[in-house]
Amino acid sequence: MNAPIIEIKGLCAGYDERTVLRDVNLTIYERDFLGIIGPNGGGKTTLIKCILGLLKPSAGEILYSDECLVISDKQEGTAQRSSLITKHSSLKMGYLPQYNSIDRKFPITVEEVILSGLSSQKSLISRFTATHREKARTVIARMGLKGLEKRAIGSLSGGQMQRALLGRAIISDPELVVLDEPNTYIDKHFEARLYQLLAEINRDCAIILVSHDIGTVLQQVKSIACVNETLDYHPDTDIDSAWLERNFNCPIELLGHGTLPHRVLAEHKHDDCSLT
Repeated sequence: MNAPIIEIKGLCAGYDERTVLRDVNLTIYERDFLGIIGPNGGGKTTLIKCILGLLKPSAGEILYSDECLVISDKQEGTAQRSSLITKHSSLKMGYLPQYNSIDRKFPITVEEVILSGLSSQKSLISRFTATHREKARTVIARMGLKGLEKRAIGSLSGGQMQRALLGRAIISDPELVVLDEPNTYIDKHFEARLYQLLAEINRDCAIILVSHDIGTVLQQVKSIACVNETLDYHPDTDIDSAWLERNFNCPIELLGHGTLPHRVLAEHKHDDCSLT
């Protein structure tokens, strides 16, 4: 069995004193391919931000291999307050954020975007080496962006932008790649290639894939977790509509259509359910 690279125990997190996640427990293993699904507002992106260290949880702990992020201690004579003890994790992670979080006006080229994934391997004042640039050329070709190296990032199509950001996420040979809605705005002719690339990447590292597209996720991943304030984990993708309905709080059916299943909402009257 593959060794765990991240263990999450009793995690709670939120914004402006509003709890978005509570009592989340999850283990991610070497070369895992974990799909994270859930309704809008359920906490998928919040969980990812906690894993990446972009958001400080209010309680619980995240263990990175042999290092850990520990939160929440009780101090004598006072109410419980959050404290943060950080050991910088040696776990290398690559991140593909949601498309709408990217500033298209930022003056940077495709090559520079991808090279930025190697920034931690040099000092702030030194330049990228010939070895770095050769690696970037390899990744650019792998992402289908050859010939666009000097193109400004803001001039790319949505699909080209996603490919450049995926290249940035993988160029450092991370142990974990986190992808938040990666097929958003991906051009259709590259979508199949995207998942082929992810399968290749998964031979060497773990992947977390966050998506609202249940059908596509179930076709690609090895295990599945539904996040809807709490987290319900399933060790494989052999799940049924009852599991989905319980976690989404809405009746859901999955219909097969060739190699691509579709998600269908059965008739229901839940006003707070959203899968868009």
